[in-house]
Amino acid sequence: MSANNDSIKKTLLVAILLCLVCSVIVAGAAVSLKPLQQANKAKDMRQNILAAAGILQPGVSVEEQFKQITTRIVNLKEGRFATDAELAEIKAAGLDPKNYDQKKASKKAAISAALPAEDDIASIKRQADFAPVYIVEKDGAIEKMILPVHGYGLWSTLYGFLALQGDMETIIGLGFYSHAETPGLGGEVDNPVWKAKWNGKKLHDNDGDLAISVVKGGAEAGNLNQVDALSGATLTSRGVNNLVRFWVGDMGFGKFLTHMQEQGA
Repeated sequence: MSANNDSIKKTLLVAILLCLVCSVIVAGAAVSLKPLQQANKAKDMRQNILAAAGILQPGVSVEEQFKQITTRIVNLKEGRFATDAELAEIKAAGLDPKNYDQKKASKKAAISAALPAEDDIASIKRQADFAPVYIVEKDGAIEKMILPVHGYGLWSTLYGFLALQGDMETIIGLGFYSHAETPGLGGEVDNPVWKAKWNGKKLHDNDGDLAISVVKGGAEAGNLNQVDALSGATLTSRGVNNLVRFWVGDMGFGKFLTHMQEQGA
């Protein structure tokens, strides 16, 4: 009986030691691979920014191409670029302004706020006070402005970029880099044919009212403010409509875009 107990104890001891060794190996691998994962995440983000702006060149280093992009932080409430004092505020909240993460910022009480339900058409719940923008300049003038956008669809929050021409009015492209919508239905937000429908559309109508919208049943011929909804994906289409209108409206980048137009960007 004693021999059996010893055998059981040895078996348990070996199993525990094996678990500990495996845990150490897995933890070590996770720590050592983290910098590589972060680098790949940053590269993918930059690739999506370039793609939304229509300037991604296959076969050319993403890092090299991204040198034409200038990243700035915007104060959404004031509709202007952040001051040095505000960048220091971001840093005090535990974030690096040079690698600003808007998603993390929205969880920091000091630099974010909960959205009232009536204003939260994109269903994001909390909004950071600051957001990054990505700028392409030519001859000293802004040629393209790329805005980060996100909002809830059917099953997930869609994260992407909306690119505008230098007039801060004409859409160049819209693309999403993260979502979990249904393949073949809501997942068609990734379809190049549908994404191409956004090119050339206008944010506002002739009266200056926000008019860009995703239309179920098809956009009217020649209407520069309407984009066809995704077939069979009503809720995802509605989500895209709401998130785009939120981020180019006064609750998002609307004040900033108006300010840039007034400054003759």
